Amino acid sequence: MNEASAEQCADFSFQGLTPDIIVRALESVDIYPSSGLLALNSYENRVYQFTADDRRRYVAKFYRPQRWSDAQILEEHQFSQALLDAEVPVVAPLCLQQQSLHHFEGYRFCIFPSVGGRAFEPNALDDLERLGRQIGRLHQVARQHHFQHRPRINYHEYVTQSLHTLQQSALVPEAISHAFFAILEPLAARLASTDLAIASQQRLHGDCHIGNILQYEQQLTFVDFDDCRSGPAIQDLWMMLNGDRQQQWQQLDALIYGYEDFCRFDEAELPLIEPLRAFRIIQYMAWLAKRWQDSAFQRAFPWFAEQRYWEQQVLALKEQYAALDEKPLSLNIGQ
Repeated sequence: MNEASAEQCADFSFQGLTPDIIVRALESVDIYPSSGLLALNSYENRVYQFTADDRRRYVAKFYRPQRWSDAQILEEHQFSQALLDAEVPVVAPLCLQQQSLHHFEGYRFCIFPSVGGRAFEPNALDDLERLGRQIGRLHQVARQHHFQHRPRINYHEYVTQSLHTLQQSALVPEAISHAFFAILEPLAARLASTDLAIASQQRLHGDCHIGNILQYEQQLTFVDFDDCRSGPAIQDLWMMLNGDRQQQWQQLDALIYGYEDFCRFDEAELPLIEPLRAFRIIQYMAWLAKRWQDSAFQRAFPWFAEQRYWEQQVLALKEQYAALDEKPLSLNIGQ
């Protein structure tokens, strides 16, 4: 790797990823854009949709330097391809020149077929049952093998490192700092007792929220496996739960009812829902703080630097701390 490429590999803001480099990277794998590059909503990586001279639409994904190793990225690709081979609707990268991961001037990228659809919006319990069935199909394949290189969901990464990032960040307003850490630090300490070992560790989508599920007519397609990792099955289910406790009971029952058409669900994982929700809340704040120097984040999340946001987070953290004291959801409504 030459000096210029090494410098680009350390470029977390993608300032060196110019349109010229993008086009030349695509041409290096014999994909020739015939339209402009439409930037899609992706903040961790850079993702562009375009039409090529073969009249097909593609999506190019350029990975954020130094976030994942080549081995970890290839496991992501292999997992999504295994799902596709099993006829689970997912979007997997194309194999071009006998490989799915490509390198160009210090950047790593892959090419996907462009898939139509809109973000999935469940409007009824039947929709959640259908989604549960699809997640069950995904997990049925996921359980056949294990990741060797992708990380596991763990307290140190999600909570300890995130807490340190927030403690070092200048973005927490001084006026709210005391109140913010007065709840965040006790919450982090309490989460240290979370026993992830009560659940079997399996391959996961890892970021299974409705924004990563496309709906076209009646088909649901999973996209964006960038955060795939190992962990408890409930991680790919709990993000679909919202509203009051009664609503979440109903939503959970609908999800699991569909899920168990393909995969058995271990009810011992239910007490992990609120701790995992807390993990995500803390990690999300730290993720924004770590990436704040990337101008794309400042454009997309301007409220993150406002005091009002941090005041709201104090309330959210207090509510989450209280949620840890509640009886875990069960699969029998009313209990």
